[in-house]
Amino acid sequence: MLMVKELGEYLLFLAAMFENPVPFRMFLSRVSKECMQVGVDSLFIVCVISIFMGGATCIQLVSQLDNPLLEKSFIGLAVRNMTVSELAPTVIGIVFAGKIGSSMASELGSMRISEQIDALEIMGVNANNYLVLPKILASVFMYPLLIIIAMFLSIYGGFLTCKFLTSVPPQAYIEGLRKMFDPYVIHVALYKALVYGWLTSSIACYKGSHTRGGALNVGKSSTDAVTNSCIAILIADVLLVYVLLGSGI
Repeated sequence: MLMVKELGEYLLFLAAMFENPVPFRMFLSRVSKECMQVGVDSLFIVCVISIFMGGATCIQLVSQLDNPLLEKSFIGLAVRNMTVSELAPTVIGIVFAGKIGSSMASELGSMRISEQIDALEIMGVNANNYLVLPKILASVFMYPLLIIIAMFLSIYGGFLTCKFLTSVPPQAYIEGLRKMFDPYVIHVALYKALVYGWLTSSIACYKGSHTRGGALNVGKSSTDAVTNSCIAILIADVLLVYVLLGSGI
């Protein structure tokens, strides 16, 4: 019953974002500011993780797939498919939940316990529309862009690993990247990115906005936001893969 009650509060929280909207110019300014915080401030960690993720995947495949009947180009094909369809969206999604989700929950939680949100509501401002909706829109818009960068850098990290750390020729790796490429996997990765961006930001904002108590509860809300976001991402990953790719199973 507690889970059902919290789900209902979460849905009401989302519905309240569209009531009594603030002036469009003010709203647009908030969205652009949140896009900078969500996208640009996350760019460095996404780039670093993506390069090393692609390199580690490549080394793991080379060390495991020592069958002489397999072509060397299979490494490039496997790295491409793994990073594009699964590793880049999901791994970066969990990192995104840890960095951006905790930041959103802490910010809104601090504003809640310091009564800044209450002050906005007393002045007739819809705090959900002014504070929460820009964060969610910024996440939904910027996270797919981060995933595109992550996919490219993961594949490039695998190329650098092949060139400097393994016996696989870089030409064979590039040949594998070109084999049996299905553009639909890019669509699947971007669909995942949209859903993950929505889940992470909405859950984090819900947890932050419903913080009660003192500073200790802000930390608890931040932890709950990251934990719930990671669980939601993993559940959504299974459902999306089944719906988008599992129709032939």
